[in-house]
Amino acid sequence: MTGTEELLSRTRELLAAHPPATTGRLDFLRARFDAGLAWVHYPEGLGGLGAPRSLQAVVDAELEAAGAPDNDPRRIGIGLGMAAPTILQYGTEEQKRRYLRPLWTGEEVWCQLFSEPGAGSDLAALGTRAVREGDDWVVNGQKVWTSSAHVARWAILIARTDPEVPKHRGITYFVCDMTDPGVEVRPLRQITGEAEFNEVFLTDVRIPDSRRLGAVGEGWKVAQTTLNNERVAIGGMRLPREGGMIGPISKTWRERPELRTHDLHQRLLKLWVESEVSRLTAERLRQQLVAGQPGPEGAGMKLAFARLNQEISGLEVELLGEEGLLYDDWTMRRPELVDFTGRDAGYRYLRSKGNSIEGGTSEVLLNIVAERVLGLPAEPRTDKDVAWKDLAR
Repeated sequence: MTGTEELLSRTRELLAAHPPATTGRLDFLRARFDAGLAWVHYPEGLGGLGAPRSLQAVVDAELEAAGAPDNDPRRIGIGLGMAAPTILQYGTEEQKRRYLRPLWTGEEVWCQLFSEPGAGSDLAALGTRAVREGDDWVVNGQKVWTSSAHVARWAILIARTDPEVPKHRGITYFVCDMTDPGVEVRPLRQITGEAEFNEVFLTDVRIPDSRRLGAVGEGWKVAQTTLNNERVAIGGMRLPREGGMIGPISKTWRERPELRTHDLHQRLLKLWVESEVSRLTAERLRQQLVAGQPGPEGAGMKLAFARLNQEISGLEVELLGEEGLLYDDWTMRRPELVDFTGRDAGYRYLRSKGNSIEGGTSEVLLNIVAERVLGLPAEPRTDKDVAWKDLAR
């Protein structure tokens, strides 16, 4: 098994052969992937060395100290956090070698075609249809809340391939080329004025069967890998102390003593402690991931992330008073990624409202925690054994 010393040696060899100061960014990232230093716990030939996941920090620290470029992980978060683990677990060898390298280097951006207008919280009730025609699947339907669809080359897509069976059993998982004929992306303007989300219309889109992930009809099982990784990616991201939403309000509190009141101080202290507890819990969760795939515990982290962001941003607006209502940019923009901390308090307050929806609504995640983490009785489900075509819609 690859250890710390071998990883350090390989990292230094990479830096010697491709000095960051004289090597183009993309060339360096490709070389890093080929050296197995992209995600060290992945198999050899797929950006890794089969090393423990915990040793990634050793490589990252050495490269950062040398001034090496990173792959801008926030920009390609859907690919890194959701598509890649799913492809690794369910993809064919050909699929892994085709998709993982340009995904990691950021040459190809990914998006997620899961939610639908009539099946958001009840994702398994989705109605987008995929019908087999020879070696292709012909897909028709509509998806919504699709981050990065306007810049994505590929999408992970789930569609209904058998309406005759209960809703969880008739779904199949595909990789969709966002440049194919029949794929139409329309912006969804948000309360912030931005349109980072999209609705996507699929009209007679032909997807080769070679782009299917997992077996026909087992898309729900494959999707669970994606969703568990998504919740960890959103709620369990690595942050320094006072990272995330708690950072800007703590900075304002220290620099603007005229804004302070006893009541706000008590509330800020409470949220600071909860943020630190959440940060350390996320660190523990990442340590557990070293031993295997993420489970339902990620739902708890996503719940805490959404609640804390909304409470902290609300307190920040109160602290700033009239200043907190200011917002510097209401123009229609199509960002590739969202910057929570580099904008006004008013922006953070508005944008955080979406945290309890994206990545699974808080209501659904509470059910997941109750049933799969705490072992409480499941809610009655009258549609469990009913064919999808017979469900009321």
